[in-house]
Amino acid sequence: MNPARSWLSFFLAGFLVIVAMLIVTLFTPAPYGDLTRIGRLSDADFGWRAPPPVVEKAYVQGVPLAEADVVVVGDSFSMTHRWQSKLVQQGYKVSTMYWGQIGWLCEDFTPWIRKAGFKGQLVVIESVERLLGERLDKGAQCKAMAREPQVKAKPFLEPLEVVPTFALNWEAKLTTGVITWANMRKVRQSAGDTIYSEETRVRNVKDGCKYFSHRMCEKALFFIEDTDNPPLEPRAVGQMKTFIASQPELRFIWMVIPDKTTVYIDHDHAAGFAKAFAESKLGPDLFGFAADQREHVRDFYFPNDTHLSMHGQLILGERMLQAVKEVMPPPSGRKP
Repeated sequence: MNPARSWLSFFLAGFLVIVAMLIVTLFTPAPYGDLTRIGRLSDADFGWRAPPPVVEKAYVQGVPLAEADVVVVGDSFSMTHRWQSKLVQQGYKVSTMYWGQIGWLCEDFTPWIRKAGFKGQLVVIESVERLLGERLDKGAQCKAMAREPQVKAKPFLEPLEVVPTFALNWEAKLTTGVITWANMRKVRQSAGDTIYSEETRVRNVKDGCKYFSHRMCEKALFFIEDTDNPPLEPRAVGQMKTFIASQPELRFIWMVIPDKTTVYIDHDHAAGFAKAFAESKLGPDLFGFAADQREHVRDFYFPNDTHLSMHGQLILGERMLQAVKEVMPPPSGRKP
């Protein structure tokens, strides 16, 4: 074979490989769950299929701090404003800010939020289970809030309002399809847990098809930090009480959202904390609440994500509305 023909053969072989990779990638659905995206797994198998509820846009609009009845300090579980919409529907004016924007809750929280314009009394502190321990430890060590509050009217994240349909995946990297195919092959061949991209864990879920709507419903995806982070301990409840005692001008509801792994796999991961928190009456017992809703609501948490689904968010909002009403009755006659 002469050099020119040899070069052409190599070129054609490489070209065919690239074309094959492109075709596989184009027909690999673009991920719409955090855990499928991180783990490079297929939403054809792990994507939720139950149509999400749609919330009127007026109910997910926040207000400036100076107008708020309720301030929410939250994380990604509060970024869609969906659970807050249940408060807004009852006439409460809600402002939401995020841990990532303000840092920790320090000793001067009350003068800090008053200076920013908040005239109300109630603050809801929302945190997912796996991050609360660090947040409380850091807050106990700081004297002054480090950043100015940032409040926006629109949700930080807008959730999907329909089940995604098939579309060619033009925006993915060339290797995406092959990697996803290889990962899904491993998922199908593995009887036990498997880990992808060091953060997404595929786990068998007992009665999984009762709990989730995705095609491969005997398995679901979980964030590895749920189990790698130290479990919350009862001492965290003491830290919460200490913070509240240092802010006598305000009223607080602590909103601790259990990790997805705690809800579906390791129910006793933070059992000591959950018991102490329920007894403290610092906020609603969302550990027991989630365990109950898991049995009644398919896709209470997304199968392909670490967060509550929009079905779960609205049910959570109803529970939080009850908790808020116990502290502060809704404004009479006010609607958004």
